[in-house]
Amino acid sequence: MDNKKNGIPKLRFPGFTGAWEQRKLSSMTQYKNGKGHEDKQTDSGDFELVNLNSISIDGGFKHSGKFINESDDGILYKNDLVMILSDVGHGDLLGRVALIPDDNKFILNQRVALLRPNKTVNPEFLFFYINSHQKYFKSQGAGMSQLNISKKSVETFSSLVPNIDEQKKISLFLMKLDSLIALHQRKLEHLQEQKKGLLQKLFPKNGETVPKVRFPGFTDAWEQRKLGEVADVRDGTHDSPRYINEGYPLLTSKNVGNGYINYDDVKYVSENDYVQINKRSKVDINDILMGMIGTIGNLALIREEPDFAIKNVALIKHTSNFDYRFLFQELQTSAISKELLSGMDGGTQKFVSLKKIRNLSVMLPSENEQKQIGAFFKQFDSLIALHQRKLDHLELMKKGLLQQMFV
Repeated sequence: MDNKKNGIPKLRFPGFTGAWEQRKLSSMTQYKNGKGHEDKQTDSGDFELVNLNSISIDGGFKHSGKFINESDDGILYKNDLVMILSDVGHGDLLGRVALIPDDNKFILNQRVALLRPNKTVNPEFLFFYINSHQKYFKSQGAGMSQLNISKKSVETFSSLVPNIDEQKKISLFLMKLDSLIALHQRKLEHLQEQKKGLLQKLFPKNGETVPKVRFPGFTDAWEQRKLGEVADVRDGTHDSPRYINEGYPLLTSKNVGNGYINYDDVKYVSENDYVQINKRSKVDINDILMGMIGTIGNLALIREEPDFAIKNVALIKHTSNFDYRFLFQELQTSAISKELLSGMDGGTQKFVSLKKIRNLSVMLPSENEQKQIGAFFKQFDSLIALHQRKLDHLELMKKGLLQQMFV
C-alpha cells in the first residue's frame, strides 16, 4: 500500500504518526498582490523593492538593488513568503517562493505576491513545501510570451500538512541542510575565484612576454604564436543529419563547458552519419573542444575515449607542439576571452568563425614550463571538481529527502 496516498510521508521523524491534513493555501496564508513602483524607484532608499529578480530558481532570496523612499501597505515582515506570479520562457520560476529576511526593510512590487503565514503553519515548512511542488504552479501558467498565475490558482493550491510540531522539525532539518549546501557553494565559488586570479598571474598580460608569477628556474621570454600555427584546428559538420532516438551523440556548443562534456538535451545520429562526420573531425583523447555558437569560448578537455561526433564546435587537435593541459588553461584566460568576444559575428545568434579561432594569439614558454603550469592547474581543477561533486551530492540528497519527507 502506498502510504503517500493515505497522507503519510515515506520518511518521518520518530514520535510522529497519523495522516497529514489536506488544506488549501488560502487557509494558511493571507494573500496580497504587489503594486507598481517603477516611477519611484532609485538605486538607494529606505525600502528595498521585492520584484521578479528577488527570488532565485531554487527559491532563495536575492537583493534586487532597487529602492523607494516612501512606505505604503506593502511593507513586508520577517518570514513573509513572496511568490513569483509572472515568468517568460518555460515558466520555471512561476510559483517560486522566498522568505523575507528582516522586518520593515522591504516593499512588495507588482507581479510578486505576498503570502503571510498564519499561526497554523510554520513559514519555513511552507517555503520548502511550495518550492518542492512546482509542477502545480507551472501547470497553472496562462499566456503566450509571458506566463502568469492568478490569485485563485495560488490560493486553491492543495497541500498535505502535519501538525505544527512536525512542521518545525522538518523545516529545522532542511534549513540546516540548506546551510551546509550554501557553505559548500561558497567554498566552490572561492576556489573558482582563486583560479581566475592564478590564471591572470601565471600567464602574461596582453603585450607582455613574461607572466607576473613564475615557477623557480624559468626566466626566458614566452613566444607569441597563432593557435593555428601550433595546433590543427578544425570544426564539426555543417550539415544537419537525420536525428534518431538512439545512436551516437552529436554534440554542439551547448554540450561543451566548464572543462567537460555534458549530454543534456543531446541528439543522436546513425552509425553511418557518425562515421561520415568523423572523417572530417574525429575527436581523440587530449583534444580540446571550444564552443563556436551561443556558448562561445566554452571549453572541454577530452579525458577519455570519445563516442560522439561534433557539430558547430571547434576541435583543437593535440600535437607535439604544445602541452595539452597548458593550452587548455591558456584558452581560459581573460586575454583569450576578450579576443574571442571582439570577433563575434551574427545577429541574435552570435558565433565566432573558425578563422578567428585559428588566429587567436597564444603565448608559449618552454616545454618544461608548459608542463609544470599544466600539472599545477590539473591539481587545482581536481580540487574544484571534488567540491563540485560534494555539492552535487548534497543537492541530490536534498531532492531525494524532499520527495520522501513530504506527501
